Formats: sequence, C-alpha cells, structure tokens
Amino acid sequence: MTKTLIVGCDHGGLALKNALKPFLEEQGLTVSDLGTHSTESCDYPNIAKAVCRAVLEEGEALGLLICGTGLGMSMTANRFEGIRAAVCTNEYMARMARAHNNANVLCLGERTTGPGLAQSVVQAFLQAEFEGGRHLRRINLMDQ
Repeated sequence: MTKTLIVGCDHGGLALKNALKPFLEEQGLTVSDLGTHSTESCDYPNIAKAVCRAVLEEGEALGLLICGTGLGMSMTANRFEGIRAAVCTNEYMARMARAHNNANVLCLGERTTGPGLAQSVVQAFLQAEFEGGRHLRRINLMDQ
C-alpha cells in the first residue's frame, strides 16, 4: 500500500475530504492536503492540476480528488499525461481501477458518496495492486 496520499477538493467536496482525513491518517498514510480549506467557492480545475502535478512529481504517491460528483475533477486530471484518474462509487470499481487500469488518482463525489462508503472505496483503492500483463499493454495503448 502507498504511504503518501495527495488530496484536494473544491468547496463541494470539503466536508467529505475533512471526514476522510482522520481515517486516512489512522491508516498510517502521510496525507498531503493541497486544499481547498474553506467553503468559499473555488475552481476545481486549479485543485485537480495541483494534485496531479504533485502525484507526478512524487512518483510513488497516489491522489484523491473530491468535488460534488467527482466528474469535473476526473475530467481535469485525465488531461495530464501519466495520470489515470477514476471516479469510483463502490469498492469493486476502486479495486479494478487499480488492478486493471493502474489508476493513480481516485475521484469521489461528496454529493454521491457518503463518508462510510467513501472510506471503504478509498481503502479498496489503496490496498489493490496493479496486475500488469495484458493490462499494461492496454494502458500503454492509451498514450499512443
């Protein structure tokens, strides 16, 4: 399991981020919080960009982005070469995002996923490992 999780949210994901942080830290993760830190309206692309840049620079870190649905964050994140962001609404999706797609950024929606389920989804994402093999071949096709 990764040791560093870089997190970010917009105003629509702040409550879920704040609910998840203690859980993540209890799991022994280093949580790097790139904002936002208030309910004041902000632009999610700026947060997504900061998290993606940090994930790419860190190398071994994974990212967690939270907005109202997770969709805007994932759309922004997936514009970065080397980022594979996945919106996951259940544990199975989170496991498969890592195991088959080698996702390195998990996107959640505060308005679609409650804190308890979000904890389970994040845990499944963090515990899964990329299987490689035929999946690596397919991932390599994404950037061609």
